[in-house]
Amino acid sequence: MIIARSVNELQDAIARRNGSIGFVPTMGALHIGHRSLIDAARRENDTVVVSIFINPTQFLPGEDFSKYPRKEEADFKICEISGVDILFYPDVKAMYGEDEVRICAPDSRGYILEGASRPGHFDGVLTVVMKLFNQVRPTRAYFGKKDAQQLTLITQMVKNFFMNVEIIPMDTVREGDGLALSSRNVYLDPQERVEALKISASLKRATEQVMQGNLNSESIRQKMAAVLEPLDVEYIAIVNRFFESIDEVILGNTIILVAARVGTTRLIDNVWM
Repeated sequence: MIIARSVNELQDAIARRNGSIGFVPTMGALHIGHRSLIDAARRENDTVVVSIFINPTQFLPGEDFSKYPRKEEADFKICEISGVDILFYPDVKAMYGEDEVRICAPDSRGYILEGASRPGHFDGVLTVVMKLFNQVRPTRAYFGKKDAQQLTLITQMVKNFFMNVEIIPMDTVREGDGLALSSRNVYLDPQERVEALKISASLKRATEQVMQGNLNSESIRQKMAAVLEPLDVEYIAIVNRFFESIDEVILGNTIILVAARVGTTRLIDNVWM
């Protein structure tokens, strides 16, 4: 496995490879969910590139940038045993200069749900993903569905800027008890981890309601809210794939999303229908 720490090193390594490139951008603290993305990239491409970069521009003041989990040695080992060909591990100076051009999230979908509570967050996400796509020039890029709004906006950016990369959505990977894997789960103490299971349980309740024929969004939200008590719920949203609110679930075109705080840890989860 080649470890590239600068853009020149990355592009030199890529130039020596032939065929398709599968790309998995991450912020490190890799877990089984990331492994599923890497494994898919390995199956479907000649070369696999993984980036590890904790992007400062997507963190708002007061968020956990300085405390975000950093596990360099473990991450490198996971990449190596997963068959990653090139690991891109830049620092901030390699990625950002002074007074840069920035990519802005859409006025509507970029400032609802995650964007409403974290204004400017998606500007930073789209900017760094644009940079990484231009550096790696991947054939395919792999993203988890847990970050559904991010996935939707990246897909829109690729379409709007006529970028030659295929976005591959991957299902959320969960622990055996249903908790969605997240790098931020390490912040939870044992009792908080038990409380966090209410998030996935609320989505299970929503799924049961739909299977029983209840498609009314408000009714489903109320039943989810009851499961989530007494968590500090930021939002329960039922939207179509374009992130427009809908009054009724449309099978094949619906995402049900939750954001809640468990202690001081903010967690998100969703189910696609």
